[in-house]
Amino acid sequence: MALFSWLLIISFLLYGFWKSFRPKNFPPGPWALPFLGNVLQLNKLNPLKDLEKFAKKYGPVFSLYIGGIPIVFVHGLPLIKEVLVVKGTEFAGRPNNTFINTIHKKKGIIMAHYGQAWKEQKKFSLMVLRNFGLGKRSLEERILEEATYLSQAFTENLSMPFDPFCLIDNAVGNIISTLVFGKRFQYNNSSLTNVVDLIHQNTAMIIGPWAWLYNILPLVRGLPLPHRTIFSNSEKIFAFFRRELEEHKANLNPGKPRDFIDAYLEEIEKPENKGSSFEEENMFIVMFDLFAAGSETTARTIQWGLLYLVTFPDIQENCQSEMDMVLGNGACLKYEDQEKLPYTNAVIHEIQRFSSVPALGIGHAPIKDTQLSGYTISKGTTVIINFASILCDKSQWKYPSEFNPSNFLNEQGEFMKPEAFLPFSAGPRVCLGENMARMELFLFLATILRSFQLSWPDESKAPDLTPQYGITLSPSHFKVSLKHRQQNEQL
Repeated sequence: MALFSWLLIISFLLYGFWKSFRPKNFPPGPWALPFLGNVLQLNKLNPLKDLEKFAKKYGPVFSLYIGGIPIVFVHGLPLIKEVLVVKGTEFAGRPNNTFINTIHKKKGIIMAHYGQAWKEQKKFSLMVLRNFGLGKRSLEERILEEATYLSQAFTENLSMPFDPFCLIDNAVGNIISTLVFGKRFQYNNSSLTNVVDLIHQNTAMIIGPWAWLYNILPLVRGLPLPHRTIFSNSEKIFAFFRRELEEHKANLNPGKPRDFIDAYLEEIEKPENKGSSFEEENMFIVMFDLFAAGSETTARTIQWGLLYLVTFPDIQENCQSEMDMVLGNGACLKYEDQEKLPYTNAVIHEIQRFSSVPALGIGHAPIKDTQLSGYTISKGTTVIINFASILCDKSQWKYPSEFNPSNFLNEQGEFMKPEAFLPFSAGPRVCLGENMARMELFLFLATILRSFQLSWPDESKAPDLTPQYGITLSPSHFKVSLKHRQQNEQL
C-alpha cells in the first residue's frame, strides 16, 4: 500500500512536470513549477511590471504557465497589430475558460467563440444600437440629458467633499439602459445601481485566484468557496434582466420596437431565425455583455479623469479656459465641439492612455494552428494582448511615463492621434460600443469641466494614482471638492 502511494505521488509530480514543459517551437518564458506554473512570479496586485520584465528578457512574444495552462503574451505595436488586424480572423477565437463558460455558456458577444452564432449576435446588436442612437444625434441628446442629471447630482454635493463613483456609475449605466431597456433610472433607485455594482464586482474577481482554482481543480467547483459569489452575482443580474424582459413582453407592440429587448424579441419570432442563435438565453448574455462593455470601462475612465484633473489643476484650468474661449458661456455643448477643442480633446485621450483601463483586454485564441513571430501557436491557446505595453511605449509617445496632453498635440497645438492609441482594441474583436464610449467621455467630462471647479480636498496627502487590478484597471475610491465656476468673469 505504501509503495502504491509513493508511485501515485511520483506519477502525479511527473505529470505536473510534463504539463509544465513547453511544446516544440512554442514562445519562450521562465521555468514553471508543476501545477502552479508561474503564478508565484507575478505580483497579484498588479502583474504589469512583471510582464514588462519578461518581455525584455524573452522578447515581445513569450509564454507563462498559469496553473498548467499555457498563456502567450504579446507586447509592442507591430506584433499587436499583426494579431488584431493582419491575422485578426485567425486570432478572433476565445480561450476555453471553464469558469467563464459556466456563466456565459459560450454565448453572447464578448466571450463567445468565433463562428456563425457570434457573427449573428454582433451584426444584430450593432444594427439595433445604431437604430436606437449609436452614432446618431438621438444618442447625443440622451448623453447630454444624462450629463444634466449628473451635474444636478454634483450640485447637491457642493457643501462637502464626496465620492463621485456611484453617481458616475449610475450616469454611464443609464446610457446603456436607455438603449437596452428604453428607460433611465433615478440615481436613488437601487435597481440599476445594484446591477452595475455586481458587474464591477465580477470584473474584479473573475481573474482572481478562486476563478483560477475553479479552472484547474474540478474538485473545488461544487464547494461553497468564494467563487460562488460570482455565480450568485450573475444570477442576480440575470434575474433583473428577466424582470425587464417580462415587462417588455407584456407591453410589446409588434413592428414598433422601443429598444434592444423589443427588437430582439421580434428577431426571435422571425421564421428564418428558427434554429439560429436567437433565443432568450442568448439575449440575456448579450444584454450582460452590453452592460459590462457599456458601463465598466467608460465609468472607470471618467473616474480616472476626475482624479487626474484634481491631481493636475493646471491642466484642468487650461481645458476650462479653452472651452470658455471657444464655446462661451451660453452655447449648448455638442459632440462635434471636440474638433474645436484640441487641448480638451487631447486631455480626454490622455486620460484613456495614461489610465490604460483595459490593460490586458480579453483573451484571444487562434481558431487554427498559426505562426506568430516565428513561433507556433496551437489552436485554442490563450493569447493575451498587453495594451499597456504600447500605451506607455517610449518609441511611440513623447511623454510615455507622465500625464501630458502633448502626447496628442502636434507642434502647432493641433490634435493628433498616434497609431499606438488602441484603447478599444482593433480588428474583428474591436469594441462594439467604441463610438458611444467616445461620445460619453467627451460629453460627460466636458459638461463637468464647464460647470465645476474640481479640487483635491485633503492637503495632508497627495492623490493615490495606484491602479486596482482586475479585468480593468480602476482607481481607488477618492473624494473630490466642487464649486460652481463663474464663467462670466472669465469671458
